[in-house]
Amino acid sequence: MTVWDDLVGQERVQEQLAVAARDADALVTATAAGESPPEASKMTHAWLFTGPPGSGRDTAARAFAAALQCTSPDRALGGAPGCGFCDGCHTSLVGTHADVEVVRTDLLSIGVKETRDLVRRAQLSPAVGRWQVIVLEDADRLTEGAGNVLLKAVEEPAPRTVWLLCAPSLEDVLPTIRSRCRHLTLRTPSVAAVADVLMRRDGIEPEAATAAARATQGHIDRARRLATDERTRARRASVLGLPLRVEDIGGCLKAAQELVDAAAEDAKQLAEEVDAKETEDLKAALGAVAGGRMPRGTAGAMKELEDRQKRRRTRTQRDSLDLALTDLTGFYRDVLALQMRSGLALANEDVRDALDRIARSSGPERTLRRIEAILACREALDANVAPLLAVEAMTMALRAG
Repeated sequence: MTVWDDLVGQERVQEQLAVAARDADALVTATAAGESPPEASKMTHAWLFTGPPGSGRDTAARAFAAALQCTSPDRALGGAPGCGFCDGCHTSLVGTHADVEVVRTDLLSIGVKETRDLVRRAQLSPAVGRWQVIVLEDADRLTEGAGNVLLKAVEEPAPRTVWLLCAPSLEDVLPTIRSRCRHLTLRTPSVAAVADVLMRRDGIEPEAATAAARATQGHIDRARRLATDERTRARRASVLGLPLRVEDIGGCLKAAQELVDAAAEDAKQLAEEVDAKETEDLKAALGAVAGGRMPRGTAGAMKELEDRQKRRRTRTQRDSLDLALTDLTGFYRDVLALQMRSGLALANEDVRDALDRIARSSGPERTLRRIEAILACREALDANVAPLLAVEAMTMALRAG
């Protein structure tokens, strides 16, 4: 099993990364031997992975990081880097390699302070590996100030440092940064490819794997959760039942409240799992005495942790709502396909009765307006509009069509 095996439906990107990994290996080998590096190299110091949610941007970046750190002896015999079995590949993939820093955030943004810490690390030489690799999974969440800090590091990189940035699209990254990166675009994997992975890797029955892959339209992680988690299936069923419950104003307001409450419950559950342990760990590190009393001068650190936890709850709630809105968009996409008699495969075949009912009771114009209402709700949430207000406006628009 090579490091590329988890890249589903990305053959072109895999080929490009494999070539770059071979050139990177040749570059390090030549430098170590005091020889001149190869002139025509596909390796560069900064990469930008873009693609729709579920396409595997982060997976591709981590696989490339592992290939760059590959120490397989087969390389000397012509083998390609990225064997998947050597210590360099294994530790990179599981997140324990000393020279591979994977940065992901559970907050709404990545600030200047965190970015400066990354830039300082990027200036270090590799400790044990062949390259110093920084994988920034949420490059689209960099604030403007943080982006400007990162720009300097990307413009003048250390000799053996590689930046791997991930974002949904080019427009989500500062033009000055993306112009200095080699760009790779990933596509949404096919339903068949995702179902095959679920069957091979997770042992899911073929029928359930295909249904989950079709329902999530090629989003690998969501398909896995849908196929293995009963709670996720129940949440999706509730969301897909919403179009039939917005026939009057009372139904609209109730449906909106239920959506927001469900998202808040997700945030609460995460807080219960993580916040208490974080708080206790910080208190212990700051030297809390018996009775829970904190030493002088530690109030600022506790306040900073509380603020971080609050921002994480906001992010969790927003992500949960966004997932529900994505499912709702898929529902009306299927309605539109039925109304236009397009013959496209339906993502939500399991609720065909509801799809037929909505399709018969309205026309394509109303369906398009409903999809626009969902998109407007997502934009409102991104603009920090109160969740309940944004969702209520959406459900009222769904009723009006």
